[in-house]
Amino acid sequence: MRQTGVVVIGAGAAGVAAARHLADARVPVVLLEARGRVGGRAWTYHAGDLALDLGCGWLHSADENELAALAPKLGFPVDDSPPPWSRPAYNGNFSAAEQKDYWAAWERFYARVDAGAQAGSDRPISDCFEPGCRWNGMLGAMITYINGAEADKISVREYAHYHDSGVNRRVRKGYGALIEAYAAGLDVRLDCPVTLIDHSGALLRIVTPRGDIVARAAIVAVPPGVMANETLRFTPALPDKREAAQLPLGVADKVFLSVDRADDLPSDTRLAGSTTTRETGSYTLRPFGRPVIEGYFGGEFARALEDEGGGAFAAFAIGQIVGALGSGMRARLRPIAESAWARDPLALGSYSYGNPGASAMRARLAAPVDGRLFFAGEHCSAADFSTAHGAYRSGVKAAEDAIKALQVAPV
Repeated sequence: MRQTGVVVIGAGAAGVAAARHLADARVPVVLLEARGRVGGRAWTYHAGDLALDLGCGWLHSADENELAALAPKLGFPVDDSPPPWSRPAYNGNFSAAEQKDYWAAWERFYARVDAGAQAGSDRPISDCFEPGCRWNGMLGAMITYINGAEADKISVREYAHYHDSGVNRRVRKGYGALIEAYAAGLDVRLDCPVTLIDHSGALLRIVTPRGDIVARAAIVAVPPGVMANETLRFTPALPDKREAAQLPLGVADKVFLSVDRADDLPSDTRLAGSTTTRETGSYTLRPFGRPVIEGYFGGEFARALEDEGGGAFAAFAIGQIVGALGSGMRARLRPIAESAWARDPLALGSYSYGNPGASAMRARLAAPVDGRLFFAGEHCSAADFSTAHGAYRSGVKAAEDAIKALQVAPV
């Protein structure tokens, strides 16, 4: 049985940040990860020389984001190009006049959301759609891309807790690859799921298929569903944590397609799959100028495509792209990779969102237990939930809390 100072469970952005902070403070730490890779929901898929983010891909609030500042130091230059959604979309199936009308409807919708938030409303943001508005389907689709959930599941008041500076940047080498690089040199045990944390004694006993580890403290940085379904258990049980871990995760999935003769397509330009329905994909033509198309799907529609099995996202995306760009595109498109975060037993979704009561559940999930069990992850963040930098910040805080506890309670 090995003994250490702190065990960190989960090598996503939160767990890596926690372990790095502890290691830098010279606290003995072991980082345990159930997957065979570091990164969790930050996952860069490598296809030849292409680095494709199947998980988080944008450095949101990049002007305030610690990972954006860290990236160049680790050899990951930050691309300063404006995001595709901030520029005109492909107008073959979405004219300039329609785009102008759509964005006006978007601004009116968000003005009503902001007004409701200021009034403390807990009604769903779907109440802020204009009755009969031509763009409600497309607005609803956009909500699912952003939140992973439909507008009728999101509270106006809870939605307003999210902080966004409006500055969004990318790293060409991949966000997941950045998190992996940040973990370099840490004592990481891959393919090592934790099944039980026994906190009944003076020291914690961390149970894994590869043997037990004894520790003075632990930082739990796994998605909430893993605690809710007791893939990871505690003894004595923590019923309050398990109840709070019912906090739902939205679903946001991606598909990447390679494109032959890609140079005749515009670069880093959005293509609308449909402008009339919520059940649609959104596509980025040639992100970074690469010969690929990135498709994005959200909410229950993404979950339904996951349930159809592997290849469903690619098949749907190819159908919509061919419909928009012409039948000749079909022979030019080939699937590369797609995600399925809701079906992933170690994720059970993409990220949390502002459902009614979410902020109280986040606070309960983040609360330490007995000065020895600490918790981290985007779902523990009051204002940066759904983001990798929110996960990072929660990991740093958990590490700082653990360091303080170890200093005042030596064993």
